[in-house]
Amino acid sequence: MMIKVVRGNPTPEELAAALAVVQARAAAAAASPPGATQERPAWSDPSRVAQRRLPPPGPRSWARTFWPG
Repeated sequence: MMIKVVRGNPTPEELAAALAVVQARAAAAAASPPGATQERPAWSDPSRVAQRRLPPPGPRSWARTFWPG
């Protein structure tokens, strides 16, 4: 694996910290069984917002589309 710094001038400590994170992520990905997916929390599921009806069109209806009333 080749890592290249394209911008900035990191100190050796900053570069070592960045490489440690990359190696830890690679090790975690290699340790997980193939085909395993992480479960997403329900609050981040966009379909839960889409289950509600949208407000009727009109002035400022865009402001009511995200926050259910």
